[in-house]
Amino acid sequence: MSDFSVTAASRPQKWIAGILVIGYALITILPLLWIIATGFKSPSDAIAYPPKIVFEPTLEGYVNLFTTRTRQTAEFLAENPPQTWYEAIVAKYDMTIVGPSRFGERFMNSVIIGFGSTFLSVFLGTLAAYAFSRFRIPLKDDLMFFILSTRMMPPIAVAIPIFLMFRSLGLSDTHAGMIMLYTAVNLSLSVWLLKGFIDEIPREYEEAALIDGYTRFQAFTKVVLPQAATGIASTAIFCLIFAWNEYAFAVLLTSGTAQTAPPFIPTIIGVGGQDWPAVAAGATIFLLPVVVFTILLRKHLLRGITFGAVRK
Repeated sequence: MSDFSVTAASRPQKWIAGILVIGYALITILPLLWIIATGFKSPSDAIAYPPKIVFEPTLEGYVNLFTTRTRQTAEFLAENPPQTWYEAIVAKYDMTIVGPSRFGERFMNSVIIGFGSTFLSVFLGTLAAYAFSRFRIPLKDDLMFFILSTRMMPPIAVAIPIFLMFRSLGLSDTHAGMIMLYTAVNLSLSVWLLKGFIDEIPREYEEAALIDGYTRFQAFTKVVLPQAATGIASTAIFCLIFAWNEYAFAVLLTSGTAQTAPPFIPTIIGVGGQDWPAVAAGATIFLLPVVVFTILLRKHLLRGITFGAVRK
């Protein structure tokens, strides 16, 4: 009897698939590695042509990212020599550190707004998805399509009406306004994703819980939510990625108090123009929370992508 199978890949096919996957991974990760490397370059190395692959690493970009500097005279620098390694870095350009930069504030704004809107999107989306999945709602299909249609609009199409509305309500440049806006944008994605996960959970589980004396809310929290944990984690990752990277609304509706990192990082100016090492350092640090969050939930993400794909 032959060992040949129409479903199993042959050895050449596995080699080809492996080479394609590795090649795709290298192509996609190369820009990220270049950004990380640029954060450790000097300004001259960052704009060198041809680009430098081998260079002497320095923390100048990170120092410029987290500090505010001012130019001083040679007499002042001679009387006040640098006391720390990061002061010595800026002293090379006849400058001194006068205080911290605003990057830390902008980064914390991203954390508050990104994770706050993600929590609300998942929380409200779970409740709405459960209602759409389990109860008879008039015009359910029409409502679901209306919810999905809000996701189809590009942000620039509603930017001006939202700007006028926020200005009238006093929500411009506030954390609450940005959290509500990102929640509203992410809610459609949250409802649609979570409804698909909840639809896959057999109703018999809840019916058994109700027979045992549980209330509808207890059956929801003790039976449905644990079963939908995979979908909730996957939805949270997608919602966080949007809220974390969003740029258009952040530029239009924030300028100081609630400004997030994406519109702030490109404005970092160094000696003689754009400080590319500082920009790359800011982009590297900005990536870390989403990367860590995704790694922590990676098992749920992989299970969530394939959830319901195979039926027994």
